[in-house]
Amino acid sequence: METAAIRRMKELAQKLDKAAKAYYQEDTEIISNREYDQMYDELQALEKETGTVLANSPTISVGYEAVEQLPKEEHETPMLSLDKTKDREVLREFIGEHQTLLSWKLDGLTVVLTYENGELVKAVTRGNGVVGEVVTNNARVFKNIPLKIPYQGRLVLRGEAIITYSDFQRINESIEDVDAKYKNPRNLCSGSVRQLNNEITARRNVRFYAFALVSAENVDFGNSRAFQFQWLKEQGFDVVEYQMVTAETLDEAMEYFSTAISQNDFPSDGLVALYDDIVYGDSLGRTAKFPRNAFAFKWADEIRETHLQKIEWSPSRTGLINPVAVFEPVELEGTTVSRASVHNISIMKELELGIGDNITVYKANMIIPQIAENLTRSSNLEIPVACPACGHATEIRKVNEVEALYCTNPDCAAKKIKSFALFVSRDAMNIDGLSEATLEKFIARGFIHDFGDIFEIGKHRDEIVAMEGFGEKSFENLMVNLEKAKETTLAKVIYSLGIANIGLANAKVICRHFDDDLEQIRHASEEEVSEIDTIGPVIARSLTEYFASEENNRRLDHLMEYLNIKKEEKKEEQIFQGMNFVITGSVEHFANRAQAKEFIESLGGKVTGSVTGKTNYLINNDTTSNSSKNKKAKELGIPILSEEDFLKLAGQ
Repeated sequence: METAAIRRMKELAQKLDKAAKAYYQEDTEIISNREYDQMYDELQALEKETGTVLANSPTISVGYEAVEQLPKEEHETPMLSLDKTKDREVLREFIGEHQTLLSWKLDGLTVVLTYENGELVKAVTRGNGVVGEVVTNNARVFKNIPLKIPYQGRLVLRGEAIITYSDFQRINESIEDVDAKYKNPRNLCSGSVRQLNNEITARRNVRFYAFALVSAENVDFGNSRAFQFQWLKEQGFDVVEYQMVTAETLDEAMEYFSTAISQNDFPSDGLVALYDDIVYGDSLGRTAKFPRNAFAFKWADEIRETHLQKIEWSPSRTGLINPVAVFEPVELEGTTVSRASVHNISIMKELELGIGDNITVYKANMIIPQIAENLTRSSNLEIPVACPACGHATEIRKVNEVEALYCTNPDCAAKKIKSFALFVSRDAMNIDGLSEATLEKFIARGFIHDFGDIFEIGKHRDEIVAMEGFGEKSFENLMVNLEKAKETTLAKVIYSLGIANIGLANAKVICRHFDDDLEQIRHASEEEVSEIDTIGPVIARSLTEYFASEENNRRLDHLMEYLNIKKEEKKEEQIFQGMNFVITGSVEHFANRAQAKEFIESLGGKVTGSVTGKTNYLINNDTTSNSSKNKKAKELGIPILSEEDFLKLAGQ
């Protein structure tokens, strides 16, 4: 008869299997790292107690098979996981009297690189440790990978592909090709490295840090892993930061790493100890899952008990409404913490959260606040039936066994974050201090429903200055920037509305034609607008359809209450009338390309993004480069001008 211990082992194996599959193959997180570690440790203890290891136990399997989207390839030598501990004394016992390299355990995606004749020929992800995915084209565009190295023999090395916290924040605010923001840099990195289109990988600033040299023909490393690391640096690789330690010097090194982690811009979930003596380490062999020459250390979480005060429901551009736990502030890892994402309804239900519950919180990887445990489990939370941003009905959807809350309103302000981001951008209303992340927070709290509300944000002062990451100074700066933004041109207002097919250049042409008269523009017919030079029927239809909407006009009236429209100064001679320009590369005589574009438009010209048969001139200070735009211009016989040549053309 099956014992309770065996039943529990099967239950744990199933849960861990599902969580690992979601994490490694689908880049989603259905339980926290802490919960995973607790279940894993419990399973290991039960296996030791019973002497039984189930066939599907994650303690003997290594990861998951690569998905079918990229070619698969078997690793020359299996990539094993590392045995781990949170106890410093266990780590000290492992080190003993041996010289040991102690380094960061980076939290990204492990990649194996192969070089032949000094060139990168192959890059393969870890996959299941035996078979990985071939990502060679993507690796070639990593931010810091050498494509050629001095060494001409065959080199195989392993390292971690990562995305820094600062890049993670920047990318998460701007990427267009995902349905929702990534939860952490590791998920973003995994998705970036495994793209089918390496242009996307290139834009995401993926970095690679070597942590192991597998083989290098005919090189004497003096039986030292540290020498290998130094040699890799000489070849041009960035190597994971490390310190040489013994059992006696471990404490000093641990003090350094534990202090540095909170300041690091890169994600790390612990440390790795690796014997420096290559022959000795290799002689120890391996277990079914772990090599015996290395050991991982995971930080013991600093845990604080507090009380759950409320759940804030935060709508996003995808319609997903995320639960955020707000609790009495506590000190964690040197900072005051009062909020933690609960991620979805499934996790909220699993924790049985309720207002007033005693909860424990910690920082995952000493960085990201998480709920560790609910001590009272009252389950008294109500899931909102109306979206906090727009008031329309919500619904619970179950995707891949995960329940989440969504807004059903297609016109929800939170879903239109991109339109608000365009409105505040430099070429539109130019309002500094309103990033996408800030706009999302304001919309989620119901501060902003239309463009005019942005200029009324001051009435929410008390709530805003109390928001995490804001404060008095940020609020004051925002108020100053809003005041400046009230002085603008009608063309920038028209462009900022986000009307389909109408960029700033077209908006200027339209406003110039109607002498900056908004009422004329509102009531113009499609035929009248389409007759404007360079406009045409498609743009005319977009404009007239926009102003045919009573709601659009109401919102514009609300916005115009706060604006002071000034007429654009016209150059008397429109010397570029009817001409099309493309600007590429860096500029020197103008502050930026936007200023150069504005100058061209002031002289009657139009600036487009791509070189076509209609382009008259390509402006590029590097006139001899082999860029795609230069090549296209040469194919079409279009003149390529430096800035200096262009200014001569403009009579400057």
